[in-house]
Amino acid sequence: MCWKRILVGVDDSPQAAAAAALGVRLAEAMGGECILVHAVREFWLAFAEEEIVERSAELRAAVVDAARRQLAAFLRSQVPEATIRSMLVRPGSPTAVLRDVAREVEADAVVLGGKHHVALRRWAGGSTAHNCVRSIGLPVLVTGQRPGGGGVLFRRILVAVDLSEAASPTAAVAGELATGLHAELRAVSVIEPPLPLPDVTPPLTPSEYSRLAERTLVKRVWPLFRDTTVQKVARQGRVVESIHHEASHWGADLLVVGSHGKGWGERLILGSVTERLLNDLPTSLLVVPVHAPLETAKRAAVRKAVRARAGA
Repeated sequence: MCWKRILVGVDDSPQAAAAAALGVRLAEAMGGECILVHAVREFWLAFAEEEIVERSAELRAAVVDAARRQLAAFLRSQVPEATIRSMLVRPGSPTAVLRDVAREVEADAVVLGGKHHVALRRWAGGSTAHNCVRSIGLPVLVTGQRPGGGGVLFRRILVAVDLSEAASPTAAVAGELATGLHAELRAVSVIEPPLPLPDVTPPLTPSEYSRLAERTLVKRVWPLFRDTTVQKVARQGRVVESIHHEASHWGADLLVVGSHGKGWGERLILGSVTERLLNDLPTSLLVVPVHAPLETAKRAAVRKAVRARAGA
């Protein structure tokens, strides 16, 4: 597994504390590093008078220091002291701060606490989880109600795949994660009924359509999972509802899905499976961007070359 630097976005919420604890345990399991990141809102800039603006650097430092001390006290029972001391606290929006830090430290993944924002607030101002999934370009793990409790991180990992270009990177990340954490892995693909076309005779009956879809899965998708112990199942129905049911019925504690990177127009008109799952987390959710394994492999190769040069 190539997650050597894991960023965790934190604030003073219980969900963020659980995410921080999970990030530490993931880093330990993978022999990597967990970096806590907190974004401080620069509230005075919206109404500051000239004399306050002149003191902006002083005010910024004071706010950052106060936020660091407050978060350190809040997280101390959940996170090792060494991790708290290395926490990065910066002014700005959460998504922008996480994105900047991710680039600086060459992070491999981001962990966030799921907060179940209401729809109006999410579409008006956006939530950190939604914004990171759309823009940060890394795997984003959003914790559910049971973020790997007890002494085990994730026992059962469910990965949802389809016939799109997202299937390959999603399967790769899920397979590596299951191997690294010694977890059971199940792959599910949902076969949706074809849309009815008025005044057009369908070329296939529903049963013929299902059989063709399952043959295509056998040919194009299931071979992406090279581990013969991976369970592979096809379900009939609507995608989100079927994934929810599978995760609940099987007892998954982590769901892995791919992000297709849809634009705003398509997402608002048609909806996105990833967006809907984030809206109503069935369990902890890991969203994998299409290019994630390639970018992670590039970063790992660069780090390996740097170490080789340093040792020469």
